[in-house]
Amino acid sequence: MKKWMVLFLAAILTMGQLACKNESSENLPSAGEAALDRPEPTGSAVLEFISKRDDYRQWPLYPGKIVLSPGRHPHGSLLITYVSPNTLKALRNRTGRLPDGAILIKENYSRQKKLLSTTVMYRLEGYNPTGGDWFWLKISPNRLILEEGKVKEYIECHRAVQNNDWIFSGSVE
Repeated sequence: MKKWMVLFLAAILTMGQLACKNESSENLPSAGEAALDRPEPTGSAVLEFISKRDDYRQWPLYPGKIVLSPGRHPHGSLLITYVSPNTLKALRNRTGRLPDGAILIKENYSRQKKLLSTTVMYRLEGYNPTGGDWFWLKISPNRLILEEGKVKEYIECHRAVQNNDWIFSGSVE
């Protein structure tokens, strides 16, 4: 009987330790979040970050989107919309504003499924208050930076959804 009791208590202690370990690990950032150390607001730094340091193609899709979702001008007929892990967390929690360091990436495709360009929105608190603090980037299929920074036409377009944190892809609330 004593042997059974010792084994029973040992099992309970082990389960308690595992539960504590799982609970504390839930609060830790994912690999993508931990790697998100806020690249400088330059096209080359953001491109380096999303393509080499933390490959965005491993990130989740925008909630409710599928690969090659229908798109519209100026992005292309078909889209793949990726979000950084901290962006996904904020979208799921319906925070109403995406956090500092949030990144959204749209691969823009033709009807024939040919990559036309990649566009990036990168939130950097204090960077551009009149543009929602978004840094904008457009990249060609061969990774040339076409536009970057406080791009007037992007800000003017996205101003239409500034009450949705400047995002057309879906509700942030």
